[in-house]
Amino acid sequence: MPTYTLASSVSAEIDIRKSRFIACAIPVANRDEAMRELDGLRATHPGATHVCWALLAGGQSGMSDDGEPSGTAGRPILEVLRHHEVDGVLAAVVRYYGGIKLGAGGLVRAYTDAIATAMQQAERVERVERGLIGIELDYADEARVRRWIEQHEAELVESAYGMTVRLVVRMAAAAREPAALELRDLTNGRAGIEVRT
Repeated sequence: MPTYTLASSVSAEIDIRKSRFIACAIPVANRDEAMRELDGLRATHPGATHVCWALLAGGQSGMSDDGEPSGTAGRPILEVLRHHEVDGVLAAVVRYYGGIKLGAGGLVRAYTDAIATAMQQAERVERVERGLIGIELDYADEARVRRWIEQHEAELVESAYGMTVRLVVRMAAAAREPAALELRDLTNGRAGIEVRT
């Protein structure tokens, strides 16, 4: 069964009784990346009263009410993510308090509505697990292998030049073993291929 993530980040802003709620849904690879995104949001909104969030990222899920009453922010945000059946997504809502208390029920509705508004704009895409392969090859084979990388929607993430050319490529994890065979054939067995975990 496929899992889905977001094609790109989306955001929306709603005002409820003078409080501003800025919702962001951001595709992330893992919890570490999500925490960096949250740090960025806090830096962008230093005057915000709360930055509440929920994360669905495989086994690295989590949530935070960030000072709001327990269960009024993180859990409602998480439920919206679950409703949209996504993974690898950080949903955060930045709140600027407007001076009027909303009560627990009002907060749950506000955080739910804010992130739901952002998610309505989101484009879901199938989430493909990606992995790395290392390729060591002769200079004579480099142009051919670079063409192969472009044709196979792989991403060149590193290249180093010494006695040989060393390339590191990110691609769909399931395609790495067949890719290793194709690259060996392409270079007449000269390339050394390492499928990395």
